[in-house]
Amino acid sequence: MSLQERPSRQTLDEWHDDPTNWKLGVFYFNKKDKRLFPPKRLKWTGWTVNFANPVSIVAMIVLIILILLIM
Repeated sequence: MSLQERPSRQTLDEWHDDPTNWKLGVFYFNKKDKRLFPPKRLKWTGWTVNFANPVSIVAMIVLIILILLIM
């Protein structure tokens, strides 16, 4: 898959359902998946962070800092 191609919904679902992409069962880690915040294992419970994407880690840190500043 080239960098310009977007993965199909089926490919995204396969990555999401693959247990090897979930570390300790709760941390999503997939270098092929460019989404910052993919859905959690139980999709109706919200989103998680793709820890393989450095931008998502920065976004999570910024979010935590904003929450702390508001408090």
